[in-house]
Amino acid sequence: METVWWVFKQLYEKGLVYRGVKVMPFSTACNTPLSNFEAHQNYKDVQDPSVIVTFPLLEDETVSFLAWTTTPWTLPSNLALCVSPDFIYVKVKGALHLSLTIVLGMHRNESSFAKTDKLCFCLYRFPGKTLKGKKYKPLFEYFIKCKESGAFSVVVDNYVRDDDGTGVVHQAPYFGADDYRVCMDYKIIQRDSAPICPVDSSGVFTAEVTHFAGQYVKDADKNIIKWLKENGRLVSSSSFKHSYPFCWRSDTPLIYKAVPSWFVRVEHMVEKLLDNNSKCYWYSESGVSTPVCDLRVCDDLECWFFVGLEELTGAKVSDLHRESIDGLTIPSRCGKGQLKRVSEVFDCWFESGSMPYAQVHYPFENRREFEDAFPADFIAEGIDQTRGWFYTLLVLSTALFGKPPFKNVIVNGLVLASDGQKMSKRKKNYPDPSLIVQNYGADALRLYLINSPVVRAENLRFKEEGVRDVLKDVLLPWYNAYRFLVQNIQRLQKEEAIEFLYNESTASVSDNIMDKWIQSFTQSLIQFFRDEMGAYRLYTVVPKLVKFVDMLTNWYVRTNRRRLKGESGTEDCMRALETLFSVLFSMCRLMAPFTPFITELMYQNLCHLIDPASVEEKDTASIHYLMLPHVRESLIDKRIESAVSQMQSVIELGRVIRDRKTLPVKVREHLPAFTTTRSTHKYIHEGDSELNVRQLTLSTDKDKYGIRLRAEPDHMVLGKRLKGAFKSVTASIKELKSDELEIFQRTGSIVVDGHELHEDDLRLMYSFDQTSGTPSQYEAHSDAQVLVLLDVTPDQTMQDEGVAREVINRIQKLRKKGHLVPSDEITVYYSSQPAGEYLDKVIQAHTDFILATTKAPLKPYPVAQNASVIVQEKTQLKGSDLELTIVRGSSVSRALLTTAACAYVNLRVTLKDRQQGTGRTLTVTSGSSPADASSSDSLLCPYVNLQLMNASPAECKTGDVATLLLMNPAGKNALLFPDLLCEAAKVFGLRGRKLTLCLNEELTDELEASSLHTLNTKTLFVKVLPTTAEA
Repeated sequence: METVWWVFKQLYEKGLVYRGVKVMPFSTACNTPLSNFEAHQNYKDVQDPSVIVTFPLLEDETVSFLAWTTTPWTLPSNLALCVSPDFIYVKVKGALHLSLTIVLGMHRNESSFAKTDKLCFCLYRFPGKTLKGKKYKPLFEYFIKCKESGAFSVVVDNYVRDDDGTGVVHQAPYFGADDYRVCMDYKIIQRDSAPICPVDSSGVFTAEVTHFAGQYVKDADKNIIKWLKENGRLVSSSSFKHSYPFCWRSDTPLIYKAVPSWFVRVEHMVEKLLDNNSKCYWYSESGVSTPVCDLRVCDDLECWFFVGLEELTGAKVSDLHRESIDGLTIPSRCGKGQLKRVSEVFDCWFESGSMPYAQVHYPFENRREFEDAFPADFIAEGIDQTRGWFYTLLVLSTALFGKPPFKNVIVNGLVLASDGQKMSKRKKNYPDPSLIVQNYGADALRLYLINSPVVRAENLRFKEEGVRDVLKDVLLPWYNAYRFLVQNIQRLQKEEAIEFLYNESTASVSDNIMDKWIQSFTQSLIQFFRDEMGAYRLYTVVPKLVKFVDMLTNWYVRTNRRRLKGESGTEDCMRALETLFSVLFSMCRLMAPFTPFITELMYQNLCHLIDPASVEEKDTASIHYLMLPHVRESLIDKRIESAVSQMQSVIELGRVIRDRKTLPVKVREHLPAFTTTRSTHKYIHEGDSELNVRQLTLSTDKDKYGIRLRAEPDHMVLGKRLKGAFKSVTASIKELKSDELEIFQRTGSIVVDGHELHEDDLRLMYSFDQTSGTPSQYEAHSDAQVLVLLDVTPDQTMQDEGVAREVINRIQKLRKKGHLVPSDEITVYYSSQPAGEYLDKVIQAHTDFILATTKAPLKPYPVAQNASVIVQEKTQLKGSDLELTIVRGSSVSRALLTTAACAYVNLRVTLKDRQQGTGRTLTVTSGSSPADASSSDSLLCPYVNLQLMNASPAECKTGDVATLLLMNPAGKNALLFPDLLCEAAKVFGLRGRKLTLCLNEELTDELEASSLHTLNTKTLFVKVLPTTAEA
C-alpha cells in the first residue's frame, strides 16, 4: 500500500493528477458504478419509449431540428445537438402534418413521409458540416447559464449513425460517454466545471429539475413525454424494442451517469506511450494494440500531501488501512482548518498497474532487486485486459520511468459458454468446474485449455466433451504406456532377476530402427520445445506435445510390444525398455508445466529406476524441481524421422483403403507400395505387422502396375497470379502427362501455356489406372509421396486368421474387464455353439496361435469344478454363440505328491548340540552322539499335504500348497478333525472362512472325521465355501 501511495505522489508532483468525472454504467439499485465488463454480463430485450422532439432554430423558429431518443429522462440535461459532418441532410416543409420546416438526415427524407403526408416536399439538401454552430431553442431552461460556454448549438462528430433515428442526436454530456467526449471537444463543458448531472445515486431527479424533482428517471419518462406534448415539442411517441444492460446483482436497468473521480493526465504522453508499446512484443494472432485514453484511479487515496502521515499528523501510523487512518487530520497550510481523507478510493486498476513496484515494496526496500529485474521478461493476461491491466501498467511505467514495464505479452482469448455466450453465474450456462475436475482430473482440464484457440488470443467455446476427449485420447494412452513400461520392468526383474537402473551415459545404443526413430523424434521435440518456449510461442508447443503422445503410444509402443515383453530376447528387451524409459522420462519433464499432477505421479515411480550415479540435480524430490532436458543432438537423425513418416503414410493409406472397402482390420493382404524415396524401403517393413498385411512389396516400377502422376492447380495461389488466364491454364495442367510431371518432380518447375509454374503452384498425386491390364483386385489410395495398392481378393486362410484374431481380441477385453494384468496366471475356457460349426473349427485350428498371443492356455468347456472363476462372458461371433470363462491359475496338472510338500527337519532331542538340514534327523545331546541315532531321511511325524483349489491365500500368505503335522512330537498331540480344519484355514490365511477337505482333485469326495487315522502322507484338497454375499 505504501508503494501505491508513492506512485500517486510521483504522479501528483509531476502535475499528472486532476479531478474530473467519468460517464460509467451505474446501478441505481446498488448506488454504485459498474465496469464495462460487468455491464455486459446481463443484457435483456426491453420496450423503451421512443420519442422524436423538435429543437427550433433561434435564427428562424419556423425551422426545427428533429432529434430521436429512447431515454426521454435525459432531455432535461440537453446541452447540444450532434450531426454527422458527412451525411446528407434535408430541409423538408410540411412533413408529419407540421406547419413548420424540419431538418433531418437524408435517410429520413421526404420519401419517408410520403405515405402520411402528401403535401411535404424537400427544400434543400446539404452536408451535415454546414450545420455546425447553429443555435437552437432549449427544451428546458434549468441550465440556461451553460449558453455562455457554447451550449444549445449544433456540433459535428462521426459517431452519429444513419441506421436508426433522424441523424440528429441530442447531447446530455453527463449521461453518455460519446456525449461527454463531444461536448468536451467543443468546450461546452470543462474538466473542472461543475457537472450538469441532476440525478442522484438512486436514479432520482434532484431539485434542479423542478418539473420532475424526486421522480425516478425511468418513471419520469411518461411525465416528460406529457410535458413535451403540452408544450408543442413532441413530434411522435412510440415504443422501441432493443437490447439494454441490467445490473447483474439487482437485475434492474442500468443508466449511464457521470461519476466524480481522480484521473491521470495522459494526453501529453501519447507519443511516448506508443513508442514504449512498440518495444513490447505481443504474442497473439489478433494484432492487439494499446488504446490511449484517461486512466481512472482509486484505493486508499488517504490524503492530499503524500509526504508522511506520521510527520504531518503527529500520530504513530502502523496500519495504512482506512479504518486505522480515517480519524487522522492534518492542519491546512493555507489556514483552512483541518484536512481529512477524501472519500474516493483507488480503482483496482491503479493498484494492478502499480504491481511491479508494490510487490517488492519499492522504493522503500529491495531497490537493487527491482532495478535489476525491471522491465519484466513477460506478463500473461486475457485479451480483455488491453484496456485494463496492460494499459495501466504501460501508463504508470511510462509516467514514472519513461520505459515499458514488460518486454513480452502473452495474450489469451476468452473462455465462453458452449453456445458462444459469456459464462454467467446467473445463467449457469457452464458445467460445474469442481465436477469437471472430479470426473476428468485437473490435468485434462488444463491441457484442454492450453491446447485451444485461447492461447492464440482467440475465444473458446468450452465443451465438457473436449475435456473428456483429452483424458481419453491423450492422458490415458500416455499413462498406459507408462504402466506398460513399469509392468515389463517388474517382469524382467521377476523372471530374469535383472535389476533395471537407467543411466543415460551408460545406456547401450540400440540398432533398432524404431528405437532410433523415437529417440530422434524426442530430441527434435526437446529442441523445438526450448526454441518455441524461449520465444514465448506457447500455442505452437502444446500441439506438438499432444502429437508426440500419439507417436509414442500408437506407433512406438504398438510396434514394439513384443520386444518390450521380452519375446525377442533379454538383450533386445533391455534396449527397448531403456529407450521407452528415456522417452517417457523426457516427456514427463517437458509436460510437467502443463500437466503437473500426472507427471508427478509417474515421476515418483520412475525416479526409483534411475541410477543414482547419473543424477545431476541436487534436489530430486519432485519432477517440478528438475530442469528441462538438454538436447542430445547426436541422437537426432532427420533421415530416419522422414523414413518413418513415410512408413506411417503407407500404413495410414492402407487403413483408408480398408475403411473404404469395409475390410476387417485383422485380415492380412498383399500390399505393394510405391514411393519416390528408395531409402525408405527397408523402414516400411516396420509397418508390416501394424497394417496386418501378409506380404509387402516395395516398387518404383509404375508402368508394371499402371501408376501415373497427375497434377491439380493450387486455386488460391494461381488464381490470384494468373487472373483471366487461370481457367485455360487449369485445363492444360490437367492434361499434363505422367512423363512431364516426373521431370517436374526432379526440376521443380514446368512451363504451361507460357506460364512458368513451380512446386507451390501444383499438387502432385498418383493415380491408378484400373484399365491398364492390372488385375482388378487392387484398391488404390495415395498422397503426394506414396501410392498404396491393396490386394483385396478374398482368401479363406486370411479370413480364418482374422476370425482367430477377433477371438484373441475378445479374450484380451475380458481380461481387462476382470482387472487382470499380463503377469496373472490364468486359464481360458471356451464354448462355441453349435459345436463343429465354422467358429468352433477356426478356434480348434488356431489354438496354438491364440495361446502364443494371449500367453494363457485355451481349453474347451466344461470348466473344472474346482476352478476359481474370475470373469465370464457370452457373445456372438460369426453366427455362433461364443462363451468365454477366465479362471485363476494355469491349468497345468501338478505331479502327485509322494512326500511332504514343504521343507522339514526332524529333531530328536537328548540335549546340547544342534545341526541343520532339510529331510535330515538332527540329534540334540549333552554328551557324545547317542548310539541309537537314526539316519532316516523320512519325516518322523505323521503329516498331510494340503492343496488350495478354488481360492487365493489371504492375510499376506503366499502359495497354494502346504504341509500339516498330524502329531507333534511323534505319538503326542494328535489333531482332531475340527483342529485339522482350523489349522488348514490358518496356513492359507483364511480364518473365518468355511472350508471342506476333499480326497480328490474334483472336490467330490469329502473327508470324514472317521478317516483321520488313514491320512498319513496323503494329499487333501481344500475347497473354500462361498460367503453369503458371494452365494
